[in-house]
Amino acid sequence: MYNLLANAIVLAHFLFIAFVVCGGLLVIHWPRIAFVHLPAAVWGAVVETFGWVCPLTPLENYFRLLAGNSSYNGDFIARYLIPVIYPENLTNESQQLLGGIVIVVNVIFYTIAIRKHRKVVSH
Repeated sequence: MYNLLANAIVLAHFLFIAFVVCGGLLVIHWPRIAFVHLPAAVWGAVVETFGWVCPLTPLENYFRLLAGNSSYNGDFIARYLIPVIYPENLTNESQQLLGGIVIVVNVIFYTIAIRKHRKVVSH
């Protein structure tokens, strides 16, 4: 049961990261999503840029310990998602670069969304 909870947290973590990076695409089509996406994107950029630990990480580790595991099993989530969320040899510089990428990507998406919204309003 604890492994299942830990895996669910990893999946939620991955989906949150995908939303932080790509959620701006949703804003282009549904501008009201910005009220949810913008705080998530800011949180993701800040956590990555300053090297903070996301609260999901200790929670996942807690459930892994309760399950009696200290390492990940060979299931899909552990094999494919964990390396994306927790890459090896992640340095402060690479974290700052990733945080900058989150900011740049979202500035591009929001610029497109604002321009699209302005065109709709002006017509």
